Amino acid sequence: MEKALEKAKILMEALPFIRTFRGKTFVIKYGGNAMEKADLKEAFAQDIIMLKYIGINPVIVHGGGPQIGQYLKKMGLESKFVGGLRVTDKETMDVVEMVLGGLVNKAIVQMINKYSGGHIKAVGITGKDAELIKAKKLDADEYFKTMGDFRPTELLDLGHVGEVVKVNPDIIRHLDEDNYIPVIAPIGFDDEGNAYNINADFVASAIAGALQAEKVIFLTDIEGLKDENGNTISSINVEKINQMIEKGIIKGGMIPKVKACIQALEQGVKKAHILDGRVIHCVLLEIFTQSGIGTEITL
Repeated sequence: MEKALEKAKILMEALPFIRTFRGKTFVIKYGGNAMEKADLKEAFAQDIIMLKYIGINPVIVHGGGPQIGQYLKKMGLESKFVGGLRVTDKETMDVVEMVLGGLVNKAIVQMINKYSGGHIKAVGITGKDAELIKAKKLDADEYFKTMGDFRPTELLDLGHVGEVVKVNPDIIRHLDEDNYIPVIAPIGFDDEGNAYNINADFVASAIAGALQAEKVIFLTDIEGLKDENGNTISSINVEKINQMIEKGIIKGGMIPKVKACIQALEQGVKKAHILDGRVIHCVLLEIFTQSGIGTEITL
C-alpha cells in the first residue's frame, strides 16, 4: 500500500505541470551520452512518447559529432577542429549529410517509434526538407569574438560550417498537428544549393524561437551550470549569465550553449533548460517535478 501511495504522490506532483504545458511546444536538443548509451537512448525515447501522449508537442534537434568522426576515420578522412568547430570541406560535408541526415536521424526515429505503441510516429527530416533551415556560411571571425577564451589563436576557412539565417516552421507545425514527432538533423542550405553543417544548439535555439516554444531543452554531459564554488545552479537569468562569462566562471564549450539559450529567450521562448543527459528520464524529472534536476534559464 505504501508503494502505491508513493506512486500516487508522484502522479499528483506532475498534474499541475501537465495542466500548464498541455498543448505547448518543447524543442529538445538531443546529444552527448544520451545518444550513445543504450539505456539512456531508450529512456529518452520513452520520455518523448510520454510528452506527446499527455498533449505536449516535442520537437527533437539532434547532434552527431562522434558518429561523423567515426565515419570520416573509416573513409580515411581527417577530422580537424578550430575552436570546437569541425572544418567541413565538400567531401566532409557529404559525409556529414550521410551520417546526420541518414544514419543518426533514422536511428533516433526508429527508437522513438519502437515505444510509440503504433499511435504516434516520429518523422526524420533535415533543414533542406520543406526549406526548413535557410543558412549561410558562418562568419568565423564574428562568431569567435563572442566566445571569450574559446577563440582560437588562428582562424582557418571552416568550409561548409553554417549559421541559421531563417527558419520556416510550417512543416514542423503540420507534423505536430498530424500527431507526428519531428526529428531534425542540423543541416541547412543557401540560395545556391550549398549545404551547411550547423551547430545543433543554435539550430534548436532558432527553431524554438520560430515556433515560439514554451521551452528549449539542451541535453548535455554535465549536471548544469556551475557557480564559482562548483555548485549546480538551479535557476538563473541572462544578466547573471553574462556576468559569469565576463568573470570567466562560464567558459570554453559551455559558452556557445548558453549563447544558444540566450538567443532562444530573446526570440520569445519562455524558458531554457540545461540538463544532464546522463540521468535516466532527465526530461521528465526536470519538467514534472518541483525541484528539477538541471539549470533553468530565464530572461
